[in-house]
Amino acid sequence: MFTEQPFTQRRSLTSRVLGSGLVDLLTGPHGVDRFTEIPNGTWTINSARAEIIGVNRTTPRSTTLMLRPNRAFAGFRAGQHVNAAIEVNGRRYTRLYSPASSERSARDVIELTVGVHEQGLVSNFLRDNAKPGMVIGLDFVAGDFVLPDVLPERLVFIGGGSGITPLISMLRTLCDDGHRGDVTFIHYARTAEEAAYRDELKALAAAHPNLTLLHGFTRNPTGSDLVGHFSAETVDVDGAEILACGPPALIDAIRAIHGDEHLRYETFVPPVFAIPENPDGGEITFAASGATTTDDGRTLLEQAEAAGLTPESGCRMGICHSCTCRKTSGAVRNLLTGDVSTTDEEDVQICISVPVGDVELAI
Repeated sequence: MFTEQPFTQRRSLTSRVLGSGLVDLLTGPHGVDRFTEIPNGTWTINSARAEIIGVNRTTPRSTTLMLRPNRAFAGFRAGQHVNAAIEVNGRRYTRLYSPASSERSARDVIELTVGVHEQGLVSNFLRDNAKPGMVIGLDFVAGDFVLPDVLPERLVFIGGGSGITPLISMLRTLCDDGHRGDVTFIHYARTAEEAAYRDELKALAAAHPNLTLLHGFTRNPTGSDLVGHFSAETVDVDGAEILACGPPALIDAIRAIHGDEHLRYETFVPPVFAIPENPDGGEITFAASGATTTDDGRTLLEQAEAAGLTPESGCRMGICHSCTCRKTSGAVRNLLTGDVSTTDEEDVQICISVPVGDVELAI
């Protein structure tokens, strides 16, 4: 006698079959995802994708995307970032974004608020063109800027501009979990109109007596709870765990006043690396493309782009790892740590690595 399987069981069986090594082999070299994504960009087994289901442009300098991820997306911890892949004019670009949604809803809905930058290709494209139905790739989730495993009695969040996104994710997660500890949330924006999540934060503060909310508007103080930029008089944070995200100037001000002992922070502006006056002039070989160039002191990513290549890249600051490629021979220096590696056949982040003598990359 035939007994119909429940839908969830049939879907699980389908996923196991489509995700099997045999099916992947038979559909090679690209795998089954290349075929299932043709009718629908999110119909993939191994590749995490998300469909835009809503777009909000609530401030002049931000675009908020509501995304429905497919089953390949495993979720995130509040504060982490996702490497989002967006197609612009036929070319795929990857950018690093911190979800603003609670980690408790990460498997159902992801909220990304993208700050618009004057010269930002992707951020301007999303502001002008994002609409429901578009599909975004979610390459991976990473980052250790997250809530402490053991929550302290007092937490202070300090965000500047679009640095609010990982912090609002943490705050939403705490609210979903019924956290009862003392929380202070400070957000700086240029003006009240550019302060993302202002109304929601006000509502959360009204609903949670343990939450203190402060706003600082650096260009127009109207409606501001704080005067000017962050200073020692801003708020008493003695004994609190501070989580901060924003431009380097904000982070530097916090560190100068409170030190690093009880501070976790993340900044979203790529560091500026000084080009040496006398680079060693070694030869850089890009093996797969056959291109070569003479080292001019810039990062391997910048020199590859100057040679006409288009390697994958995202954050350009050593966080997202999307620029990682194989160094087949030679030595490189990591600009963040200063470490020099001479190992052949190793993976390196070319956005933060410079050559030391002759180098060959497999791109």
